[in-house]
Amino acid sequence: MNIELKTVRKLRIHWPIPTEILTRLAGGDLQALNSDAGVTSLLEELQATPELGGFGNYHHVFESSAGFEGFTVGEGANPTLGTIGQRTISPTFVFTTYFDDSLDQSTVQALVQRIVDIHPWEVPVIEVSGPLSVSSSAVAAHAESRMAS
Repeated sequence: MNIELKTVRKLRIHWPIPTEILTRLAGGDLQALNSDAGVTSLLEELQATPELGGFGNYHHVFESSAGFEGFTVGEGANPTLGTIGQRTISPTFVFTTYFDDSLDQSTVQALVQRIVDIHPWEVPVIEVSGPLSVSSSAVAAHAESRMAS
């Protein structure tokens, strides 16, 4: 199999999770994510978006990690978690996927807005990268070009 590079953009979403879910994940219980309504709604929204995570014959490809985020709530904020002026540490699920660089900006903006609409934080951390290259099989690239014709 030949490997080629495909130009994509990265979408990374930081999502708060309960400490119990983080503990279960750290213990190897991958089904723990299914018991969190917030993460379930995120994964359902993203699976309903066919433009995300396409790698040839593989669809809805994503990476995830669990960890912590820290922040200090400023005056005027209406925090979901934390108290104004105090440092807060939040257990966090980080979801990363990719989409083709040719996806138009209005579609990207609409996707980000759908995530913002379901996200529990006042100001969600959602990253959208500029173009970068990832590996893709030459067979998949050929199939994609045939489908586009």
